[in-house]
Amino acid sequence: MQEKQSKLLKWIALATTIGMLLILLGGALVTKTESGLGCGRNWPDCNGSLIPKEITKEVLIEFSHRFVTGSVSILVLALVIGTWRKLGHIREVKFLGVLAIFFLVAQALIGAAQVLWGQGDFILALHFGISLISFASILLLAMIVFEVDTKFDADKVFVGKKLKWHTIGVSLYSYIVVYTGALVRHTQSSLVCTDWPLCNNENPFALPNNLYEWVQMGHRFAVLLIFIWVTYIMIHAIKQYKNQRVIYWGWIVAFLILLAQMTTGMLIILTKLNLLVSLLHSLFISCLFGLLCYMILLVSRSNYNEKK
Repeated sequence: MQEKQSKLLKWIALATTIGMLLILLGGALVTKTESGLGCGRNWPDCNGSLIPKEITKEVLIEFSHRFVTGSVSILVLALVIGTWRKLGHIREVKFLGVLAIFFLVAQALIGAAQVLWGQGDFILALHFGISLISFASILLLAMIVFEVDTKFDADKVFVGKKLKWHTIGVSLYSYIVVYTGALVRHTQSSLVCTDWPLCNNENPFALPNNLYEWVQMGHRFAVLLIFIWVTYIMIHAIKQYKNQRVIYWGWIVAFLILLAQMTTGMLIILTKLNLLVSLLHSLFISCLFGLLCYMILLVSRSNYNEKK
């Protein structure tokens, strides 16, 4: 009986994690296709009815996003309750559960507010970041359910003071990178600079001419800084943490994901906003943020291990 419950919880954890990823990508799809008002100024109904009567591309995208969000919310609740009951003795479980529910509700309310009353671009840019925190919380819960810590000996992990500060710092900074990227989308600044890596490669020292160019180049500069930072941390981890594979491989994977995210960012410009490339860009930053949050969890485990 206990084994069946454990398998069920793993299936719920897997489905919820995939579902949260679909919410993130669905939100990005809504923004990129400008389908935010596909259901008009109506929420939670769509154009005055619970099930839309007239189907257009915009209606289909917006309504599907709402449907997935509602369905996954039930899975989130089931996962949180299940982990609290079965794994409540693990000290991070309850905190992650509260975090997941709080930010899932917060992102839904911001989405509803945008539909009903409209929001400024700088407020809307928070939407993706808030969803990202909920996704990361669910991802960490799923990793606990699948006993990833045990498989990688994370209960014996030791993180030095230098790496601790870098881990926390780059994780917090990654949120700024996420926000600037979302701001590029919401201010429609994606193609204001048609060259890469500079806004105008023929005039490399020219300053941005307007707000949109500042937004675009500000995001590129933020990405450059996090690339340098993660590269430095990876080299440090490779040199100093060969005997701790969860740290060693964790930062190598983080570097590779960041590299993929930067590549898709470049291709967004070169392909003139290809939808698949844009969605992959959102996928990679979501995975990177989730991994960085796990590295923070390892820092917390290390502090606990030191006290013991």
